[in-house]
Amino acid sequence: MIPPPSASERIDMMRLARTDGIGPVNFRRLLKEYGSATTAIDILPERVRKAGRRAGVIIPTRESIAEEQEALERFGGQLLVLGDPDYPPLLARLPDAPPVLGVWGRVALLSEHAIGIVGARNASAGGLRIAESLSGALALEGCVIVSGLARGIDSAAHRAALHTGMTIGAAAGGLDCFYPPENESLYRAVAERGCIVTEAPLGTIPQASHFPRRNRLIAGLSLGVILIEAALRSGTLITARLALDYGRDVFAVPGSPLDPRSRGGNDLIRQGAILTETAEDVLSQIGSPGNPRVAPEWTGFPGFSEAASPGVTPTPTPDEVRQTVRDLLSPAAVAVDDIVARCQFSVSMVLSALSDLELGGVATFLPGGQVVLSA
Repeated sequence: MIPPPSASERIDMMRLARTDGIGPVNFRRLLKEYGSATTAIDILPERVRKAGRRAGVIIPTRESIAEEQEALERFGGQLLVLGDPDYPPLLARLPDAPPVLGVWGRVALLSEHAIGIVGARNASAGGLRIAESLSGALALEGCVIVSGLARGIDSAAHRAALHTGMTIGAAAGGLDCFYPPENESLYRAVAERGCIVTEAPLGTIPQASHFPRRNRLIAGLSLGVILIEAALRSGTLITARLALDYGRDVFAVPGSPLDPRSRGGNDLIRQGAILTETAEDVLSQIGSPGNPRVAPEWTGFPGFSEAASPGVTPTPTPDEVRQTVRDLLSPAAVAVDDIVARCQFSVSMVLSALSDLELGGVATFLPGGQVVLSA
Protein backbone atom coordinates (compact mmCIF):
# COMPACT_ATOMS: atom_id res chain seq x y z
CA MET A 1 0.00 0.00 0.00
CA ILE A 2 1.20 3.52 -0.79
CA PRO A 3 1.39 5.72 2.34
CA PRO A 4 -0.34 9.14 2.48
CA PRO A 5 1.83 11.54 0.45
CA SER A 6 3.00 14.98 1.52
CA ALA A 7 1.48 17.97 -0.29
CA SER A 8 4.53 18.33 -2.53
CA GLU A 9 4.80 14.59 -3.25
CA ARG A 10 1.07 14.47 -4.00
CA ILE A 11 1.47 17.06 -6.76
CA ASP A 12 4.44 15.17 -8.22
CA MET A 13 2.43 11.93 -8.11
CA MET A 14 -0.23 13.63 -10.24
CA ARG A 15 2.46 14.96 -12.60
CA LEU A 16 3.90 11.46 -12.97
CA ALA A 17 0.46 9.91 -13.48
CA ARG A 18 -0.41 12.45 -16.19
CA THR A 19 2.85 11.88 -18.07
CA ASP A 20 2.33 10.18 -21.43
CA GLY A 21 3.49 6.56 -21.33
CA ILE A 22 3.10 6.14 -17.58
CA GLY A 23 0.28 3.68 -16.99
CA PRO A 24 -0.88 2.45 -13.57
CA VAL A 25 1.51 -0.52 -13.50
CA ASN A 26 4.51 1.58 -14.49
CA PHE A 27 3.47 4.28 -12.00
CA ARG A 28 3.70 1.85 -9.09
CA ARG A 29 6.91 0.34 -10.40
CA LEU A 30 8.60 3.76 -10.66
CA LEU A 31 7.48 4.71 -7.14
CA LYS A 32 8.86 1.44 -5.79
CA GLU A 33 12.11 1.74 -7.72
CA TYR A 34 12.89 5.38 -6.90
CA GLY A 35 11.11 5.82 -3.57
CA SER A 36 9.12 8.89 -4.56
CA ALA A 37 7.39 10.53 -7.52
CA THR A 38 9.70 13.53 -7.16
CA THR A 39 12.80 11.39 -7.71
CA ALA A 40 11.15 9.44 -10.53
CA ILE A 41 10.32 12.67 -12.35
CA ASP A 42 13.92 13.85 -12.06
CA ILE A 43 15.25 10.59 -13.52
CA LEU A 44 12.48 9.98 -16.07
CA PRO A 45 13.86 11.99 -19.05
CA GLU A 46 17.11 10.00 -19.04
CA ARG A 47 15.24 6.72 -18.48
CA VAL A 48 12.98 7.46 -21.46
CA ARG A 49 15.97 8.36 -23.63
CA LYS A 50 17.61 5.03 -22.81
CA ALA A 51 14.34 3.26 -23.61
CA GLY A 52 14.64 4.56 -27.17
CA ARG A 53 11.87 7.14 -27.21
CA ARG A 54 13.19 9.72 -29.66
CA ALA A 55 10.60 12.39 -28.94
CA GLY A 56 11.51 12.48 -25.26
CA VAL A 57 8.91 12.91 -22.56
CA ILE A 58 6.71 15.86 -21.61
CA ILE A 59 6.03 15.98 -17.88
CA PRO A 60 3.15 18.24 -16.78
CA THR A 61 4.18 21.26 -14.75
CA ARG A 62 3.04 21.94 -11.21
CA GLU A 63 1.04 24.86 -12.60
CA SER A 64 -0.85 22.63 -15.05
CA ILE A 65 -1.73 20.21 -12.25
CA ALA A 66 -2.97 23.11 -10.11
CA GLU A 67 -5.12 24.27 -13.03
CA GLU A 68 -6.56 20.77 -13.44
CA GLN A 69 -7.48 20.62 -9.76
CA GLU A 70 -9.03 24.09 -9.80
CA ALA A 71 -11.07 23.31 -12.92
CA LEU A 72 -12.40 20.12 -11.36
CA GLU A 73 -13.28 21.91 -8.12
CA ARG A 74 -15.18 24.58 -10.08
CA PHE A 75 -17.09 21.76 -11.76
CA GLY A 76 -17.96 20.36 -8.33
CA GLY A 77 -15.55 17.44 -8.19
CA GLN A 78 -12.21 16.64 -6.64
CA LEU A 79 -9.07 14.60 -7.33
CA LEU A 80 -7.95 11.60 -5.28
CA VAL A 81 -4.42 10.22 -5.40
CA LEU A 82 -3.24 6.77 -4.32
CA GLY A 83 -2.45 7.06 -0.63
CA ASP A 84 -5.09 9.72 0.07
CA PRO A 85 -7.33 8.77 3.05
CA ASP A 86 -10.45 8.89 0.84
CA TYR A 87 -8.98 6.77 -1.96
CA PRO A 88 -11.19 3.62 -2.22
CA PRO A 89 -9.45 0.88 -0.20
CA LEU A 90 -10.62 -2.06 -2.34
CA LEU A 91 -9.34 -0.37 -5.48
CA ALA A 92 -6.04 0.56 -3.85
CA ARG A 93 -5.23 -3.14 -3.34
CA LEU A 94 -4.95 -3.74 -7.08
CA PRO A 95 -1.57 -3.75 -8.84
CA ASP A 96 -3.03 -1.62 -11.65
CA ALA A 97 -5.12 0.74 -9.50
CA PRO A 98 -5.49 4.17 -11.13
CA PRO A 99 -2.92 6.59 -9.64
CA VAL A 100 -5.42 9.48 -9.87
CA LEU A 101 -9.22 9.51 -9.71
CA GLY A 102 -11.66 12.28 -10.50
CA VAL A 103 -14.72 12.12 -8.23
CA TRP A 104 -18.04 13.97 -8.43
CA GLY A 105 -20.50 13.44 -5.58
CA ARG A 106 -20.38 11.61 -2.25
CA VAL A 107 -16.76 10.49 -1.98
CA ALA A 108 -17.49 8.39 1.13
CA LEU A 109 -19.45 5.90 -1.02
CA LEU A 110 -16.15 4.76 -2.56
CA SER A 111 -15.26 3.05 0.71
CA GLU A 112 -18.63 1.37 1.30
CA HIS A 113 -19.82 -2.24 0.85
CA ALA A 114 -20.24 -2.33 -2.96
CA ILE A 115 -21.50 -4.74 -5.60
CA GLY A 116 -21.21 -4.23 -9.35
CA ILE A 117 -24.08 -4.84 -11.75
CA VAL A 118 -23.33 -5.00 -15.48
CA GLY A 119 -24.99 -6.36 -18.57
CA ALA A 120 -26.34 -5.84 -22.06
CA ARG A 121 -26.99 -2.40 -23.50
CA ASN A 122 -29.79 -3.87 -25.64
CA ALA A 123 -31.31 -5.61 -22.63
CA SER A 124 -34.65 -7.39 -22.71
CA ALA A 125 -37.61 -6.23 -20.63
CA GLY A 126 -37.02 -9.21 -18.34
CA GLY A 127 -33.35 -8.39 -17.93
CA LEU A 128 -34.16 -4.78 -17.05
CA ARG A 129 -36.71 -5.92 -14.47
CA ILE A 130 -34.19 -8.30 -12.85
CA ALA A 131 -31.56 -5.53 -12.75
CA GLU A 132 -34.00 -3.17 -11.07
CA SER A 133 -35.10 -5.83 -8.59
CA LEU A 134 -31.59 -6.89 -7.56
CA SER A 135 -30.25 -3.34 -7.45
CA GLY A 136 -33.16 -2.00 -5.43
CA ALA A 137 -33.10 -4.86 -2.93
CA LEU A 138 -29.33 -4.70 -2.43
CA ALA A 139 -29.40 -0.91 -2.03
CA LEU A 140 -32.09 -1.23 0.66
CA GLU A 141 -29.74 -3.62 2.48
CA GLY A 142 -27.10 -0.89 2.48
CA CYS A 143 -25.00 -2.07 -0.47
CA VAL A 144 -23.64 0.47 -2.93
CA ILE A 145 -24.47 -0.42 -6.55
CA VAL A 146 -21.60 0.17 -8.99
CA SER A 147 -22.23 0.26 -12.73
CA GLY A 148 -21.04 1.93 -15.92
CA LEU A 149 -23.71 4.56 -16.76
CA ALA A 150 -24.42 2.84 -20.10
CA ARG A 151 -27.75 2.07 -21.70
CA GLY A 152 -29.73 -1.00 -20.70
CA ILE A 153 -28.75 -2.95 -17.58
CA ASP A 154 -26.41 -0.23 -16.25
CA SER A 155 -29.12 2.43 -16.41
CA ALA A 156 -31.69 0.16 -14.78
CA ALA A 157 -29.30 -0.68 -11.92
CA HIS A 158 -28.47 2.97 -11.25
CA ARG A 159 -32.10 4.13 -11.34
CA ALA A 160 -33.26 1.44 -8.92
CA ALA A 161 -30.54 2.41 -6.41
CA LEU A 162 -31.09 6.16 -6.71
CA HIS A 163 -33.94 6.21 -4.18
CA THR A 164 -31.35 5.38 -1.52
CA GLY A 165 -28.50 7.29 -3.15
CA MET A 166 -26.39 4.15 -2.83
CA THR A 167 -24.89 4.07 -6.32
CA ILE A 168 -21.58 4.79 -8.02
CA GLY A 169 -21.22 5.45 -11.73
CA ALA A 170 -17.89 4.53 -13.32
CA ALA A 171 -17.26 6.78 -16.33
CA ALA A 172 -15.00 6.11 -19.30
CA GLY A 173 -14.40 9.79 -20.10
CA GLY A 174 -14.06 13.03 -18.19
CA LEU A 175 -16.67 13.94 -15.59
CA ASP A 176 -17.94 16.71 -17.88
CA CYS A 177 -18.43 14.38 -20.87
CA PHE A 178 -21.83 12.71 -20.55
CA TYR A 179 -21.85 9.37 -22.34
CA PRO A 180 -24.10 8.21 -23.83
CA PRO A 181 -25.54 11.72 -24.36
CA GLU A 182 -29.12 10.61 -23.73
CA ASN A 183 -28.10 9.54 -20.21
CA GLU A 184 -27.09 13.05 -19.11
CA SER A 185 -30.05 13.36 -16.73
CA LEU A 186 -29.20 9.99 -15.15
CA TYR A 187 -25.53 10.98 -14.96
CA ARG A 188 -26.40 14.19 -13.09
CA ALA A 189 -28.82 12.38 -10.77
CA VAL A 190 -26.15 9.82 -9.84
CA ALA A 191 -23.64 12.63 -9.17
CA GLU A 192 -26.17 14.50 -7.03
CA ARG A 193 -27.38 11.60 -4.90
CA GLY A 194 -24.51 9.13 -5.27
CA CYS A 195 -21.10 9.44 -6.84
CA ILE A 196 -19.34 9.32 -10.22
CA VAL A 197 -15.70 8.30 -10.57
CA THR A 198 -13.26 8.25 -13.49
CA GLU A 199 -9.54 8.14 -14.10
CA ALA A 200 -9.82 10.42 -17.15
CA PRO A 201 -9.17 14.19 -16.88
CA LEU A 202 -11.91 16.74 -17.55
CA GLY A 203 -12.68 17.12 -21.23
CA THR A 204 -11.75 13.53 -22.15
CA ILE A 205 -14.27 12.27 -24.72
CA PRO A 206 -14.85 8.52 -24.25
CA GLN A 207 -13.17 6.30 -26.83
CA ALA A 208 -13.13 2.52 -27.23
CA SER A 209 -9.74 2.23 -25.49
CA HIS A 210 -11.12 3.92 -22.36
CA PHE A 211 -13.80 1.33 -21.57
CA PRO A 212 -11.51 -1.44 -20.25
CA ARG A 213 -10.29 1.09 -17.66
CA ARG A 214 -13.91 1.91 -16.82
CA ASN A 215 -14.54 -1.83 -16.40
CA ARG A 216 -11.52 -2.07 -14.07
CA LEU A 217 -13.09 0.58 -11.84
CA ILE A 218 -16.34 -1.39 -11.59
CA ALA A 219 -14.54 -4.64 -10.76
CA GLY A 220 -12.01 -2.99 -8.45
CA LEU A 221 -14.54 -1.02 -6.40
CA SER A 222 -16.79 -4.04 -5.85
CA LEU A 223 -16.71 -7.08 -3.59
CA GLY A 224 -18.38 -8.93 -6.45
CA VAL A 225 -19.95 -8.34 -9.86
CA ILE A 226 -23.39 -9.48 -11.06
CA LEU A 227 -23.78 -10.13 -14.78
CA ILE A 228 -27.27 -9.84 -16.28
CA GLU A 229 -27.53 -10.67 -20.00
CA ALA A 230 -24.36 -10.65 -22.09
CA ALA A 231 -23.56 -12.26 -25.42
CA LEU A 232 -20.58 -14.59 -25.62
CA ARG A 233 -18.37 -11.86 -27.12
CA SER A 234 -19.83 -9.03 -25.08
CA GLY A 235 -17.57 -6.37 -23.59
CA THR A 236 -19.47 -6.98 -20.35
CA LEU A 237 -17.53 -10.22 -19.95
CA ILE A 238 -14.34 -8.15 -19.61
CA THR A 239 -15.65 -6.83 -16.30
CA ALA A 240 -16.41 -10.36 -15.13
CA ARG A 241 -12.93 -11.54 -16.11
CA LEU A 242 -11.32 -8.62 -14.29
CA ALA A 243 -13.36 -9.41 -11.17
CA LEU A 244 -12.09 -12.99 -11.29
CA ASP A 245 -8.52 -11.81 -11.82
CA TYR A 246 -8.84 -9.54 -8.77
CA GLY A 247 -10.18 -12.33 -6.58
CA ARG A 248 -13.70 -10.90 -6.41
CA ASP A 249 -16.91 -12.93 -6.64
CA VAL A 250 -18.72 -13.26 -9.96
CA PHE A 251 -22.49 -13.74 -10.02
CA ALA A 252 -24.57 -14.46 -13.11
CA VAL A 253 -28.32 -14.45 -13.68
CA PRO A 254 -29.31 -17.44 -15.83
CA GLY A 255 -31.32 -16.85 -18.98
CA SER A 256 -33.03 -18.64 -21.80
CA PRO A 257 -30.72 -20.62 -24.10
CA LEU A 258 -32.82 -19.26 -26.97
CA ASP A 259 -31.66 -15.68 -26.24
CA PRO A 260 -28.10 -14.87 -27.45
CA ARG A 261 -27.93 -12.26 -24.69
CA SER A 262 -28.01 -15.04 -22.10
CA ARG A 263 -25.17 -17.14 -23.46
CA GLY A 264 -22.37 -15.18 -21.79
CA GLY A 265 -23.96 -15.42 -18.36
CA ASN A 266 -24.94 -19.06 -18.77
CA ASP A 267 -21.39 -19.87 -19.85
CA LEU A 268 -20.02 -18.12 -16.75
CA ILE A 269 -22.27 -20.27 -14.57
CA ARG A 270 -20.89 -23.39 -16.27
CA GLN A 271 -17.41 -22.11 -15.41
CA GLY A 272 -18.26 -21.62 -11.74
CA ALA A 273 -19.96 -18.23 -11.44
CA ILE A 274 -22.57 -18.07 -8.68
CA LEU A 275 -26.07 -18.62 -10.05
CA THR A 276 -28.09 -15.60 -8.95
CA GLU A 277 -31.83 -15.07 -8.77
CA THR A 278 -32.32 -12.92 -5.66
CA ALA A 279 -30.43 -10.42 -3.52
CA GLU A 280 -30.02 -13.13 -0.88
CA ASP A 281 -27.92 -15.17 -3.32
CA VAL A 282 -25.48 -12.24 -3.35
CA LEU A 283 -25.58 -11.31 0.34
CA SER A 284 -25.00 -14.90 1.42
CA GLN A 285 -21.70 -14.76 -0.43
CA ILE A 286 -20.37 -11.23 0.20
CA GLY A 287 -22.12 -10.57 3.49
CA SER A 288 -24.22 -7.53 4.36
CA PRO A 289 -22.86 -4.09 5.30
CA GLY A 290 -23.58 -4.92 8.96
CA ASN A 291 -21.82 -8.28 8.68
CA PRO A 292 -19.34 -7.97 5.82
CA ARG A 293 -17.08 -10.64 4.40
CA VAL A 294 -13.65 -9.11 3.95
CA ALA A 295 -12.43 -9.24 0.37
CA PRO A 296 -9.20 -11.20 -0.03
CA GLU A 297 -5.92 -9.44 -0.63
CA TRP A 298 -4.86 -9.50 -4.25
CA THR A 299 -2.34 -12.34 -4.63
CA GLY A 300 -1.48 -12.08 -8.31
CA PHE A 301 -3.04 -12.86 -11.64
CA PRO A 302 -3.62 -16.56 -12.36
CA GLY A 303 -0.29 -18.29 -13.02
CA PHE A 304 1.70 -15.16 -12.16
CA SER A 305 4.61 -15.80 -9.80
CA GLU A 306 7.85 -14.05 -8.91
CA ALA A 307 9.70 -17.29 -9.55
CA ALA A 308 11.82 -17.46 -12.67
CA SER A 309 10.52 -19.50 -15.56
CA PRO A 310 12.27 -22.82 -16.33
CA GLY A 311 15.70 -22.59 -17.89
CA VAL A 312 16.45 -18.98 -16.95
CA THR A 313 19.11 -17.45 -19.17
CA PRO A 314 22.17 -16.52 -17.05
CA THR A 315 22.76 -12.77 -16.63
CA PRO A 316 21.21 -11.48 -19.85
CA THR A 317 21.76 -7.83 -20.66
CA PRO A 318 18.80 -5.40 -20.37
CA ASP A 319 18.88 -4.98 -24.15
CA GLU A 320 18.60 -8.73 -24.66
CA VAL A 321 15.67 -8.95 -22.28
CA ARG A 322 13.88 -6.01 -23.91
CA GLN A 323 14.33 -7.41 -27.41
CA THR A 324 13.13 -10.88 -26.44
CA VAL A 325 10.07 -9.49 -24.66
CA ARG A 326 9.41 -7.08 -27.55
CA ASP A 327 9.37 -9.98 -30.02
CA LEU A 328 6.67 -11.74 -27.97
CA LEU A 329 4.27 -8.78 -28.08
CA SER A 330 1.55 -8.27 -30.67
CA PRO A 331 -1.40 -5.94 -31.33
CA ALA A 332 -3.55 -8.56 -29.57
CA ALA A 333 -3.49 -8.45 -25.77
CA VAL A 334 -1.40 -11.12 -24.03
CA ALA A 335 -1.09 -11.93 -20.34
CA VAL A 336 2.16 -10.94 -18.65
CA ASP A 337 2.48 -14.46 -17.18
CA ASP A 338 2.36 -15.85 -20.74
CA ILE A 339 5.30 -13.60 -21.64
CA VAL A 340 7.19 -14.84 -18.58
CA ALA A 341 6.48 -18.48 -19.41
CA ARG A 342 7.89 -18.14 -22.92
CA CYS A 343 10.99 -16.02 -22.55
CA GLN A 344 13.07 -17.75 -19.81
CA PHE A 345 13.53 -14.61 -17.70
CA SER A 346 12.37 -13.91 -14.16
CA VAL A 347 9.16 -11.98 -13.58
CA SER A 348 11.07 -8.97 -12.26
CA MET A 349 13.23 -8.86 -15.40
CA VAL A 350 10.20 -9.13 -17.68
CA LEU A 351 8.34 -6.39 -15.79
CA SER A 352 11.39 -4.13 -15.95
CA ALA A 353 11.64 -4.71 -19.70
CA LEU A 354 7.92 -4.07 -20.19
CA SER A 355 8.20 -0.87 -18.15
CA ASP A 356 11.00 0.33 -20.43
CA LEU A 357 8.99 -0.66 -23.50
CA GLU A 358 5.99 1.32 -22.24
CA LEU A 359 8.22 4.31 -21.52
CA GLY A 360 9.57 3.96 -25.05
CA GLY A 361 6.06 3.97 -26.51
CA VAL A 362 6.32 0.37 -27.69
CA ALA A 363 4.02 -1.42 -25.23
CA THR A 364 0.91 -0.60 -23.22
CA PHE A 365 -0.22 -2.29 -20.01
CA LEU A 366 -3.93 -3.14 -19.93
CA PRO A 367 -6.17 -3.82 -16.94
CA GLY A 368 -6.06 -7.37 -15.66
CA GLY A 369 -2.35 -8.15 -16.06
CA GLN A 370 -2.21 -7.92 -19.85
CA VAL A 371 0.02 -6.04 -22.25
CA VAL A 372 -0.29 -5.08 -25.91
CA LEU A 373 2.00 -3.75 -28.64
CA SER A 374 1.26 -0.03 -28.97
CA ALA A 375 -0.14 1.26 -32.24
